Amino acid sequence: MLIHPNFDPIAIRFGAVAVRWYGLMYLIAFITALIFSRLRLQFPHVAAQDWKLHDINDMLSYGLLGAIFGGRFGYVLFYRPDFYLVHPADIFKLWEGGMSFHGGFLGVMFVVIAFAYQRNRMWLQATDFIAPIVPAGLAAGRFGNFINGELWGRVTVPDIPWSMGFQGAINEDLMWLKSHPMEAVQWHLLEVFQRYHMLPRHPSQLYEGTLEGGVLFIVLWFFTRKQRPVGTASAVFLLGYGIVRFIVEFTREPDDFLGLLAFHLSMGQWLSLPMIFVGLLMLVSSIFKKHLAVSTCAADAHL
Repeated sequence: MLIHPNFDPIAIRFGAVAVRWYGLMYLIAFITALIFSRLRLQFPHVAAQDWKLHDINDMLSYGLLGAIFGGRFGYVLFYRPDFYLVHPADIFKLWEGGMSFHGGFLGVMFVVIAFAYQRNRMWLQATDFIAPIVPAGLAAGRFGNFINGELWGRVTVPDIPWSMGFQGAINEDLMWLKSHPMEAVQWHLLEVFQRYHMLPRHPSQLYEGTLEGGVLFIVLWFFTRKQRPVGTASAVFLLGYGIVRFIVEFTREPDDFLGLLAFHLSMGQWLSLPMIFVGLLMLVSSIFKKHLAVSTCAADAHL
């Protein structure tokens, strides 16, 4: 079993000013978005859409604000509405943590659609442009979660070479031992806890960073190197992220104040299901429209 290094949450100090790792990850995500957006502008089919560099910079800046505010208010509404209804001032305490990807996604969608409307563009054309860029930012955020030692995975057997103990999960480890006495004996976890004072867990932050970030980025980047029907890239992102997040959630510890919901699914899984459904509908619709257009052109040529 590995032990989480328990990094200092402060990445850089400038006297009284402290830069936290999670804030630094947001900065890295924004920088990668700027870099990859400029690379995408070099693709012939993207350049043909007449994107201007200042348009891209504006869209990404608005998108960053949408991600931050949407992520925060999504966490408030989806995860802890009762708490923040009693403590409304705590909503603005971003430094205490508490962000929701699905809320941030909705925030980005809102500002990108508003941006497209303002610039007289199809909103799906705008979302198709940013879809291959987003996963790199997601990877940065998930590795930020890992550095902070938060959002750890569920308890697993110690035989898995990459299973990891998290110091912040000690209280939850004790609760798990009390509520799972049979598994504790079968998996020899009592001996592990006596030795390490923590239990082996899935490093689910790394799973998410690798799959939601690295793998999804590679898939979308190469998929969009060729011209695709409008909306297809957005559909692949929705479908890919939703499926990956739904699967990885089986290894991620549910929030202690929520636990598992209906059908033993987590909140993250329930929020991912609409993404899968909408992504699938969009993908089927894009393929159908493409075939319809090809059939129409063939019929016109025959006539």
